[in-house]
Amino acid sequence: MPKFQILRFYKKSFNMKKLLLFVLAFSSFTFAQDKFTRMDSLLNYLHENNKFMGSLTIREGENVVFNKAYGFADVEKNSKADRLTRYKIGSISKTITAVMIMQLIEEKKLTLQTKLNRFYPKMPNAEKISIYDLLHHRTGIVDFVNQDSTFHKVIDKKHSKDDILKVMTTYKSNFEPGSKYEYSNSNYFILGCIIEKLTKKSYAENLENRIVKKAELGTYENKTEMTAKGAVTKKVFVPTTYFTEEATNTANKESYSYYFDGTNWVKSYENHNSIAFASGGITSTTADLTKFIYALFDGKLVNPTSLDQMKEIKEGYGKALIQFPFGERRFYGHGGRIENFSSMLGYYPTDKLSFSLISNGDNYVQNDIIIGILSIYYKIPFPFPQFMKMDAEEIAKLTGTYTSKDIPLKITVSEKNGELKAQATGQGAFPLTFREEKTFVFAAAGIEMVFGENSFVLNQGGMKFNFTKE
Repeated sequence: MPKFQILRFYKKSFNMKKLLLFVLAFSSFTFAQDKFTRMDSLLNYLHENNKFMGSLTIREGENVVFNKAYGFADVEKNSKADRLTRYKIGSISKTITAVMIMQLIEEKKLTLQTKLNRFYPKMPNAEKISIYDLLHHRTGIVDFVNQDSTFHKVIDKKHSKDDILKVMTTYKSNFEPGSKYEYSNSNYFILGCIIEKLTKKSYAENLENRIVKKAELGTYENKTEMTAKGAVTKKVFVPTTYFTEEATNTANKESYSYYFDGTNWVKSYENHNSIAFASGGITSTTADLTKFIYALFDGKLVNPTSLDQMKEIKEGYGKALIQFPFGERRFYGHGGRIENFSSMLGYYPTDKLSFSLISNGDNYVQNDIIIGILSIYYKIPFPFPQFMKMDAEEIAKLTGTYTSKDIPLKITVSEKNGELKAQATGQGAFPLTFREEKTFVFAAAGIEMVFGENSFVLNQGGMKFNFTKE
């Protein structure tokens, strides 16, 4: 996958404060369908138009009311995904890590005021950085994944925790601890290491014992064992949420991730999970994620005081919980992105409603898919998007090679079969999906290109770059 497309690969997948923004060309619609049938129709429609592959689960309290997968877990082997398919969840892992930290605080092995120098005294400002700061991304510690380009070159190689921590100690702090919020995967990598230090058990063991078994995130399978009295069959609990550093194994119901090149779904490069670790390395199912967040809010994982502390939002971020609006409703949850997996988990306490959407192939803005899902669920008018090919003359005006004074990169925009593609110097081409007027997106990398007269503005990861046609 081109480097240009993997910038910020497992930060939260969209700006949840803007969840209500939705402007598209629409087709006609009807409410004659049952809401779940209509929801299924939307996701099928997106999949059939090569906009989406993945899974959706909706849970009302303890009851799953919708659980379905679309597309493939392995395109090359023509292996379809199903409701048991397991996906990498990216930064939703942070919420699970935060729950384990709150459990350790309840066990009095830690406090929110405990300083980082108790564990890693060589880390810059370690004597000033608290567990609270780590949980809220208020440390000033550089994001070793997204701000250190050296890791992009070795993203598929195993790294020891000591090596990564050593690299972190070489960075200069971005700001005074506690003074502001700045999202950094380093914070939750460190929290995962602290969990291991305090418990003398691996992160994977803690995940299974503290979260998976308590919330029953798994299935019971028959297992036959030979004994002195002969073969004995018993039910064994098999986790479907876990952390592993092993490569993806589709024989174990795991899925690859893909990007759409304008013609085909192409497998994304796989990162080594030693890098993501506690900040983004968990594998799960959408059903497990909804069960997890229901268990969290139902008091099965932490006590009410700890949950209230997790819900404390400061500059838009709690303890790995973000609050985002849908109309008058306020959901709690988190998003994630790793490789080309894009995930979202949300919970609305008033209705005890939880949803999880994971894409293992997206060629469309996931934020807009979620708006569609929630609109249909709450019976709010929601017309399906129309995927139209632009007029040939209009497309011709946009094609050409563009340069920028903001970034040393040329981008060539071309047309194929009535659709636009863009290609940065030395990188692969990616499709541009029409969104509105002269705005196009490449959802897989969070890229938005807004065209003007012989120019466009490229928006990605909160940054803007101006380009002018040569």
